[in-house]
This record gives sequence, C-alpha cells and structure tokens, in this order.
Amino acid sequence: METDTTRLRRLVADEAGECCEAEVADRLARLEALSEGIPDTVDRDVEILKTLGSETRFRIVRLLAAAEEELCVCEITPVFEVSDSAVSHALSDLTDAGLLSRRKEGTWRYYGTTDRADRLLAALDATRGADE
Repeated sequence: METDTTRLRRLVADEAGECCEAEVADRLARLEALSEGIPDTVDRDVEILKTLGSETRFRIVRLLAAAEEELCVCEITPVFEVSDSAVSHALSDLTDAGLLSRRKEGTWRYYGTTDRADRLLAALDATRGADE
C-alpha cells in the first residue's frame, strides 16, 4: 500500500520533472516535516465540517445561535420544512459532533449551541466580505 509520503514524493517529482531535482528533495523534506505537524484531529474536524454541510443542520445551528438560549425541540421543528424525524436526526448528529448541547427535562429535550459551534459560526461570519 502506498503511503502518504510516497504519494507526495511521486506527485512532486511528477510535477517538477527532472529540472530541479535538488530543489525537489529540499521541498519534499520541508513538506514531510509540515505534514507531521498536522494534528491527529483532522479526521474529527472533517467530520464536524461534514455535519455542518447539510443545509438543515447548518440552519439549525444558526437558529440556535441566534436564539442565544436553549430551545425545545417543539420550538425548533416547526421552523423547518422537513419531517419531524429529519429534524430529530439532525439534532442528534449535531449533538454527536459536539456542536449542540442537549438537556432533557421530563419528556422534552432542549438544545443550545456549544462554544465550538459559536466559534465556527463567528469564524465563518468573519470571512465574509462587505458585499455579502
């Protein structure tokens, strides 16, 4: 099985050709050092971003962030034009991803955003230009 380093070496060699083999070796060494510095949390971060990749899930997070307080599932569900089970599944996915907190009170469940969700939304908001 080909390793990431082997693939990286092959890719750089293919792109650079034979014109700058000494530079390629130096660049590969730097790239390998950089790739070792990438945190092991990449897979977890990608899963969180995938979770936010659904329009319904993203809108739920935005709704809860704008509410600035916990909302009962019975307050969330009517806002979306999807089935109750779709909202319930989205809430579960977002909670599992660590983007929502869930509190049960009797038969009702209340949801709110976590600090991580708030920071992700703030980061997205900060990247928008004045035209948006």
